[in-house]
Amino acid sequence: MGRNLINFVTLLDVGCWAVCFWWMHRISQRQDAMLKELHQQAHSIEELSKKEHEILKELHPTVRKIEKGVDQVKESTQA
Repeated sequence: MGRNLINFVTLLDVGCWAVCFWWMHRISQRQDAMLKELHQQAHSIEELSKKEHEILKELHPTVRKIEKGVDQVKESTQA
């Protein structure tokens, strides 16, 4: 009976290791998928940020001109 119990516990131990290894592999695959999604998202945000920066560079001189025009109108209406 003792020998059978030892064999059973050994097989149970090997089975637990197999399940644990499979579980960790599954978690690792999910983490890799999540990291890929985050990388793609970061890349998209970076692209949008660059486009926004380009738009702001184009608008910046126009905004300055508008501010000067507003200041001139403000001065003329106050006088």
